[in-house]
Amino acid sequence: MVLRPTPSTWAQSLDMPSRLFSDRGNSDYELYEEDDAFVLTIDMPGFETDEIELAWDDGVLNVAAEHVDDERGRKKTSHRRFRFPKDIDDDAIAAEYTNGVLEVELPVADTRARGKEIPLEG
Repeated sequence: MVLRPTPSTWAQSLDMPSRLFSDRGNSDYELYEEDDAFVLTIDMPGFETDEIELAWDDGVLNVAAEHVDDERGRKKTSHRRFRFPKDIDDDAIAAEYTNGVLEVELPVADTRARGKEIPLEG
């Protein structure tokens, strides 16, 4: 019988495939593509609209929120970053926050080749 050494915590963190594809309980957002746009919904209860900041920077959507409860002396923060695999029309991004759910629509940019006719000599 061959005994295998017990992996250390450090070695366990190198188990990339299972870490990448396992369900770690992060179900507070949903991202899907429909009708040439990405739609991102994030559960963000407890925040007000003016406490949420959205920023688009070079293919990455940053979502940050901060709520201060002075009565209880507590502060709640949230920060998420989402990278998109396609070019996004950043002038057409729209967002709405209703009943604790943030919904962001990110239209995919029209990247069809707009070819140019090349004259042929001969």
